[in-house]
Amino acid sequence: MARHSTCQSPAECSWEDIFQHQERLMRLVRRRLPSFQDAEDCVQETMARAAAHAALDRNRLGAFLTSVALRLCIDFYRDMDRRSRLLQRTALLDASGTTEEDVCDRDFGKWLLGQVQHLRGREQEVIIARSEGISTAEFARLNNISVKAAEAAFTRGRARLKSACAKALEGCIK
Repeated sequence: MARHSTCQSPAECSWEDIFQHQERLMRLVRRRLPSFQDAEDCVQETMARAAAHAALDRNRLGAFLTSVALRLCIDFYRDMDRRSRLLQRTALLDASGTTEEDVCDRDFGKWLLGQVQHLRGREQEVIIARSEGISTAEFARLNNISVKAAEAAFTRGRARLKSACAKALEGCIK
């Protein structure tokens, strides 16, 4: 009758017994994991689990280590897949533009465009042109004025809008 020795504690299940399987485990998981570091982490985790196992049959040590290592490889890809799905979901949430900050930005933009109506002639025209994506230089060319004049009108218009924002905030604080 064959006698199976078992590890009664992590101390009895020596690292020597477990360590003998390290190279084989590295070859096994290295083919399955994307990087050397991931494979090394997997092997270390596998060996640590074997060392912590209270009643491990030394005759089954190799099979146990192989099984644990392969399951850790599967867990690695499950985790990657879970993270990928989470990133896709969060990217969709970000793209939908329904965050509180997006709503506030949109409302502020509408309010600010309403304030543009209180600006004078050229200041109003250049600010509206910029809000439509037309550069200051292009605005100058379209209106037959110098770039310097268009930039000055834009700068004055921005300063007046900034002042309007400050006054509005002052009114909210009081």
